[in-house]
Amino acid sequence: MDQKLVVMLTDNDETVATAKADFLAAADLPVQEWGFKDVGLPLDQMVDLVKTMKAHGKRTNLEVVSLSEEEGLAGAKIAVEAGFDVLMGTVYYDSIRDYLAGTGVQYYPFCGKVYGHPSVLDGSIEEIVAHAKELEAKGVDGIDLLSFRYTGDAMALLAEVVKAVKVPVISAGSVDRYQRIDDIAATGAAGLTMGSALFHNKYVEGGFVDNLKDVYNYMSNH
Repeated sequence: MDQKLVVMLTDNDETVATAKADFLAAADLPVQEWGFKDVGLPLDQMVDLVKTMKAHGKRTNLEVVSLSEEEGLAGAKIAVEAGFDVLMGTVYYDSIRDYLAGTGVQYYPFCGKVYGHPSVLDGSIEEIVAHAKELEAKGVDGIDLLSFRYTGDAMALLAEVVKAVKVPVISAGSVDRYQRIDDIAATGAAGLTMGSALFHNKYVEGGFVDNLKDVYNYMSNH
């Protein structure tokens, strides 16, 4: 599989309290993309965790699930201050894009109508595809698509969005079985995020590290 795996140290859309310990337990695995949410840890611990990840040569992703412009901008400021490589999520606003311009932080906003916590994605496939094209035209670096939080046909949506844009599309959330990994790969999406499934032993018994090893090996060998 060519898809990248973005490991999220999150459960139920919040960063886990044990995030640093969990990362260090798995830091030697050849998984390059790591991240967490803007809720669950105080800022000083976020900054420390990003520094720890970068010291191990990892790329870092902050996913903001807050939906207002004010909260999105606050998340963008965290991304810059803490030194993240990528800001994922937020409902798109020009102000967030403009704030991140020149900072070196890439912007992968949500696509489509997103609401609720945990997040839900709504709207027709045509509307969401049109929004993806609009975001690409506005200069985003990629798209964070809540495929399996979609109220319609998740894989039909993901496939159409991937076809419609040239920027990377990451399928985020609820990848809790091998079939979903395979389905995402079949669309040509750039990658997927995975968090809660690793903490709830959705793949193997044994805990976070064992599940991550299993998923990484599965994706490497298919």
